Amino acid sequence: MLQPLLSRLRTVALDISRKLSTRSQGVTGLSLLARQSRSVLLSGHARRLLRGSLRGGAGAGAVMLTDHASALASTFSTHTVGQLLNIREMGLLGWLLVDLGINWVGWAVAAAFKTEVFYDLLGSASFLTLTAGSLITGGAAGARKFLVSSMVGLWALRLGSYLVTRIARTGHDVRFDGVKDKPATFFVYWTMQAVWVFVSLLPVLFVNGAGKVAPLRALDAFGISVYAVGLVLEAVSDHQKSAFKSRSENKGRFIDEGLWSYSRHPNYFGEMMIWWGIFLTCAPGFTSPWHYAALASPVTVMLLLRYVSGVPLLEKMADQRWGATSEYQEYKARTNLLLPLPRIFKDTHTH
Repeated sequence: MLQPLLSRLRTVALDISRKLSTRSQGVTGLSLLARQSRSVLLSGHARRLLRGSLRGGAGAGAVMLTDHASALASTFSTHTVGQLLNIREMGLLGWLLVDLGINWVGWAVAAAFKTEVFYDLLGSASFLTLTAGSLITGGAAGARKFLVSSMVGLWALRLGSYLVTRIARTGHDVRFDGVKDKPATFFVYWTMQAVWVFVSLLPVLFVNGAGKVAPLRALDAFGISVYAVGLVLEAVSDHQKSAFKSRSENKGRFIDEGLWSYSRHPNYFGEMMIWWGIFLTCAPGFTSPWHYAALASPVTVMLLLRYVSGVPLLEKMADQRWGATSEYQEYKARTNLLLPLPRIFKDTHTH
């Protein structure tokens, strides 16, 4: 019975090693594992170890097993983290699973305590984890990789800190009223956040996962500028709204000053610009035509904010609170929905 087992193990090890060597040009974590496993499985020493263990030589077998484990660990210690955990082997599916894992663990804890206080915190953590992880494990370095990763990191830290501070101050998030006590519905919210993170990061994952990307050029200034303007718009809008709400005389009022006097949702317009800027900066680094499927990133952000979770929700809440007042109707009539500029065209979204 032993010989067929050894023969089968030998065949599997050879097959794994052969497939990995043909699919990857460099040395990677899985190929290293396959090579080392094959050498252990095929060695006469290992066969004697297995026979000895089966025949009662457990003590000697344990010593031999320890020797092999030490040798394997020594071999792996000579390779970098990027070689052992290579995104080209991990693939997009691997990062999606990491993303889902973070958010599903968050859901499990949040559902148990019926709280939403760390929903945005783990959303930001997902962005940072996937961005940093793909950069570290992506193989060859490059200025474009560091730039786009820094763009995501700066945005995630800025927005994440703002959202976490806000919920720490208010103690709740109206988006989850009537949801956090329904585990199944709450699960959908957490899963949607994971999907949003993954789709948004597609351009960055493609660039960071490439072996070699195009160097930065003068034309990249356009994408960087779009991102920078969006980041400033979002940060200033959030600061103005936070300052407005902190003043006691504004309790129960809607904000109509600063950028909010030109746009009812300037922060969302800034968010859209951020992801268009990131996509435009990533695009010259794409190494395959199908990487342009990452256009789904800025398009999805725009559609979600404009038609799903952003503008419609806040417009409905605002109409319920102030829609009957002439002051708010006048504000809607003179203020753009998104574009933070003086009104030029009639707003078709007011009645």
